[in-house]
Amino acid sequence: MSEPDLPVLERFSLAGKVALVTGASSGLGAGFAVALAQAGADVVLAARRRDGLEAACREVEKLGRSALAVPTDVTDPEACRALVQTAIGRFGRLDVLVNNAGMGTAIPALREPPEQFRQVIDVNLMGAYWMAQAAAQVMPPGSSIVNIASVLGLIKSFWPQAAYAASKAGLIGLTRDLNQQWSGRRGIRVNAVAPGYFRSEMTDQIPRDKLAEFIASASTTLGRMGEQYELDSVVVFLASPASSYIAGVTLAVDGGMSGH
Repeated sequence: MSEPDLPVLERFSLAGKVALVTGASSGLGAGFAVALAQAGADVVLAARRRDGLEAACREVEKLGRSALAVPTDVTDPEACRALVQTAIGRFGRLDVLVNNAGMGTAIPALREPPEQFRQVIDVNLMGAYWMAQAAAQVMPPGSSIVNIASVLGLIKSFWPQAAYAASKAGLIGLTRDLNQQWSGRRGIRVNAVAPGYFRSEMTDQIPRDKLAEFIASASTTLGRMGEQYELDSVVVFLASPASSYIAGVTLAVDGGMSGH
């Protein structure tokens, strides 16, 4: 059966595909790995922390899919290339890359030290570039790269987050450019997701009362934080053939925050 003839729900399937998720040792990244496995993919999980990776791998394997944990620092281009080659060595192919590795700070701009600003850019923006560069060398036509940006790459922040906002705005620009280079020539679609405020390790660092105040005051037409499953489905959609005519876009998943 050719792809246009597939029933709608089958177009969301990732059966026979291999996905690689960075920042997969916990939180949203671990959730993405499980969601991709639920859609049928075997998954390579990468992060700096091996213990979290092993636990996330077990969750993927419970679904009957194969999983491989590879400790990786995405700020090292050579480590990114080695990660991709490890994935190819184990599974023989790579079809989906989810660039989720990231970090955030909330420091007034006049007090933020240069090394901290550089570290955020290095992980969130440059790490995604090194990973995409390495993956695109081996991905077949029909593959998909999904960059996890942020609504703060689109709108102002409630807190002083210059480095984080700059890195995510840069990632959105990178998404457009890489898609321009690769979607037509190589058949690799590149899109981004811009999450609003979801329950994660990053938002867990924000005092509950401050977070509630922010959600209530400015932001979401839905009036609440997002849940992991609401982001998982978007990542699977962009990774799958169901989104085959979506290329170079940033899809905000923010409860209406950026729609004001």
